[in-house]
Amino acid sequence: MKILYYDCFSGISGDMNLAAMIDLGIDSMYLINELNKLNLDGWELIVEKDQRHGIFGTKVTVKQTKEDKSHRHLSDIARIITDSKLDNKVKLTSMLMFDLVAEAEAKVHNTSKEKIHFHEVGAIDSIIDIVGAAICYHKLNVDRVIISRLELGGGFVKCAHGNLPVPAPATAEIIKDIPVSTGGVDFEATTPTGATIVKTLGDVFNIENRMTISSSGYGIGHKVNESRPNILRVHLGEESEEKTGGDKSSLLECNIDDMNPEWYDSLTERLLEAGASDVFLTQIIMKKGRPGTKVSVLSFNESIEKVKQILFTHSTTLGLRILPVEKLSLERQFKKIITPIGEITMKYGFYEGKMVSAKPEYNDCIKISLQNNIPIKEVFRIVMESAKNN
Repeated sequence: MKILYYDCFSGISGDMNLAAMIDLGIDSMYLINELNKLNLDGWELIVEKDQRHGIFGTKVTVKQTKEDKSHRHLSDIARIITDSKLDNKVKLTSMLMFDLVAEAEAKVHNTSKEKIHFHEVGAIDSIIDIVGAAICYHKLNVDRVIISRLELGGGFVKCAHGNLPVPAPATAEIIKDIPVSTGGVDFEATTPTGATIVKTLGDVFNIENRMTISSSGYGIGHKVNESRPNILRVHLGEESEEKTGGDKSSLLECNIDDMNPEWYDSLTERLLEAGASDVFLTQIIMKKGRPGTKVSVLSFNESIEKVKQILFTHSTTLGLRILPVEKLSLERQFKKIITPIGEITMKYGFYEGKMVSAKPEYNDCIKISLQNNIPIKEVFRIVMESAKNN
């Protein structure tokens, strides 16, 4: 399985992403020729070598060669992309990104996405950044995109509406459900464009990166900071397919009867982030007839110490049971397919070389359901019909 891994230790912006893709191996002339299919005048892509903290990579600047005062609506962006000669996959991915930004801006400004005036994200440089991200993504033809924890930065950022705290309101909307950190640097480390790119392209977030790296790219940002280099690092590599067989794991369990039920959601999220492969809760009756909850955590042995620490510090349990177990799993393969309602990742399961299961990734389906106001069961039906033809 071909994997693209985003290491966002210093955040991500649109130009950093293009720079990292070029440094990873995307030919800059290929990218420029594809972007010219947008038929947009007034821009130039400057590609140069630069370094931060002694780490050399590629820096990209989208230079506007004439003044652009356009405040474009989503419909204007859609017309530019639809009328272009870009590949249909690139058009679809680009529009998914702009639609995500429009939804976030609409919520922030309490209006509809059709009425939103794109300011920074509607400018020529942001259009180049977003469409360029889609071009590079499809050129790499990866099976899976993994995103590290996303550094947001700190301080204030100057926007069309004045100085706003980091993360900017639109960024805060876009990054919902993505693991983040703040305060690593004192500037806006992740821009709305950067957040949109990882939210749209990412398949999984903040998991342990198990892959054999074949190449790496470094996108140099335009900020200079003493605490950490303003760099986006990306890796391209292969992840070994999970073969049917046993993995040495452990089952950690505890019985709890005195914890606020609202805390279980946070506990579960922390356990999964720490490397637990599954977490489930079972309602039980404890001694003296008291109702309780059994927390069961399935974990690979290398993650046990992290899991134990979280259970003892983020729950009210006083003890744990740890049982050795052998986890059997099907060989799994992931494939992105194009459907009439958008791009979806399919997960296939194989037993002894024969496919025994196929289903779409739920997160992709719920995203399409919300974006198009289609019932989730109808999304599944359309996707499964499309999967038969792929």
